[in-house]
Amino acid sequence: MIQGLSHMTFITRDLDRMEEILTHILDATKTYDSGEGSHSLSRERFFDVAGLWIATMEGEPLPTRSYNHVAFKIDPADYDMYLDRIRALGLDLREGRSRITGEGQSIYFHDNDNHLFELHTGTLAERLATYAAADSRGETAI
Repeated sequence: MIQGLSHMTFITRDLDRMEEILTHILDATKTYDSGEGSHSLSRERFFDVAGLWIATMEGEPLPTRSYNHVAFKIDPADYDMYLDRIRALGLDLREGRSRITGEGQSIYFHDNDNHLFELHTGTLAERLATYAAADSRGETAI
């Protein structure tokens, strides 16, 4: 039986740059650094982000960008703070996407290895309620 999410791993050519992104934007705490050695396929670092284990491993980045992404929940009151953090690191940033009114706000950004991250203010329950209300009104994404 699945007990929950164990961890997420991101392959990166620059462990230091990924650490900067995770710690500066997501308030990650580094819990492990293999240094020059490795107990795995390559050098790696582990981080804690709000109780979630994030692993980074040295390697070749994704060849292209896609909409595959990981989304982290943020408080709506912190939206502008996160925008400032992302801008401070000079990352490719996009605010939002076409949405049905009321389903929350999103900030999307790519790291230097083509990983897409989202910071989102809503929850699944809120999104489903918004979709149901929009369906009853015949509303589609704007």
